[in-house]
Amino acid sequence: MQNSVIQWLEQTARRFPERTAYVDENRRYTWAELRRTALSIASQIERTLPGRKQPVAVYMEKSADMLAVYMGVAYSGNFYSPIAADMPAARVEKIIQTLRPAAVITTRALRENVGAGKTVDFDGSVLCFENITDEAVSDGKAEQYADRILDTDLLYVLFTSGSTGTPKGVAITHRGVVDYIDWVTKEFSITEDDSFGNQAPFYFDNSILDIYSAMKTGAAVYIIPAELFSQPVKLLQYLADHKITTIFWVPSAMIMVSALKAFRNVDVSATLKRVLFCGEVMPNKQLNIWRKYLPNVIYSNLYGPTEITDACTFYTVDREFDDDEPLPIGKPMRNTEILVLDEHDRLVTEPEQVGELCVRGTCLAVGYYNNPEKTAAAFVQNPLQTAYEEKIYRTGDLVKYNDRHELVYVSRKDFQIKHLGHRIELGEIETAVSSLEEISMCCCLYDDKHSKIVLFLEQEMSRSEINQRLRELLPDYMLPGKVICVDKLPLNANGKIDRVALRQEYIG
Repeated sequence: MQNSVIQWLEQTARRFPERTAYVDENRRYTWAELRRTALSIASQIERTLPGRKQPVAVYMEKSADMLAVYMGVAYSGNFYSPIAADMPAARVEKIIQTLRPAAVITTRALRENVGAGKTVDFDGSVLCFENITDEAVSDGKAEQYADRILDTDLLYVLFTSGSTGTPKGVAITHRGVVDYIDWVTKEFSITEDDSFGNQAPFYFDNSILDIYSAMKTGAAVYIIPAELFSQPVKLLQYLADHKITTIFWVPSAMIMVSALKAFRNVDVSATLKRVLFCGEVMPNKQLNIWRKYLPNVIYSNLYGPTEITDACTFYTVDREFDDDEPLPIGKPMRNTEILVLDEHDRLVTEPEQVGELCVRGTCLAVGYYNNPEKTAAAFVQNPLQTAYEEKIYRTGDLVKYNDRHELVYVSRKDFQIKHLGHRIELGEIETAVSSLEEISMCCCLYDDKHSKIVLFLEQEMSRSEINQRLRELLPDYMLPGKVICVDKLPLNANGKIDRVALRQEYIG
């Protein structure tokens, strides 16, 4: 029985000691080096902290070293929580207040930012990465570390803003990650011969697939320099140069490549095998461009919030779609049940009937760290079964089944508006707008004060022009009442469209 992710590192370091594990611009770890470094870190943490199962904040630049620290924290029996070096100070302050870490691990370059009254306002134990990576730890001690972890122990706490901008710490166990990665590697046939091109920040749950799929199988993870995601030709060249076989990106990153016609300059068809995506809606118009240039690649749309150990449903593309069709989110992953519940908590099974997507299974987080009220509101008793305790997670996402009984994402519950007497899903408007030839990215918000649907575009187009086009796709009551053209839609730290920033700047 596997009780922790650390067992993967132990096994892979024995099987493939000299194979590439994690690589960034400055550092390359083999699996044996990663294990040695992580064990050294674990030993220092053990001497520093009394007991186990405590939060350790990791305040570092995104790097291969950061992943070594994650593994060191895991070996020690504690759990990690990342704080990115470029996070706004106000967000860091809220995270520290909620997490109350037992220690902070940072680097010499960032050490001056940690301390009472500083960016990371913390007056406890601070460890510098460069000072804790050269201690030899015996195999016997490594075995002790691995054996004492329970699968129900926390592996990490990731902070997510949700729709309010207030960070919530999602607490995930070893068991949740083991269950998820076992499914991923089997479903997509990941082996030691694969290589991942990592896009997701390490405080974003999409990164879990890259980090731990590689650790289980012996595949390599190449941490793509962030600046390449604004240079699509160089980005594709990076994939080709490093023989990347698998990417798991947010759709915004994929759209940047297809909208700017980078495929005309670089051919990655000889190496790229799998294109997985998650985090927001992928417009079929942009996906069709990828499919045109890379017809032999496996494309799969994964869906799931951070509270579900990254994802809970998937749809591997198996047919053609028109540009204006929504892409399904498919069916549940193994060992996961999806309940679509209507407003009276009745099970929705009929096509085209909209309900809230709720999830049951090992994948569920144990809740929000130090936040029992929000935990109780989102992780609730299964209303379809009341004989014993059985938690489900209410995602707040509205979905429906199509006529193939595939799940289709409709909108967020809080993206559902009532306008001119009609209930409208803003996501449906976005899908229609995205299908128009000139449009690469768009976003819809609702101005309650003026009762207007507000459409944001990166292209110059008047409201009359776009509404004339949309009348072929939408009823009049769903047409935007205002169109705002911007040079570039703002993205949040995870690469998704920053709806909060748009609302604050343009709507108030």
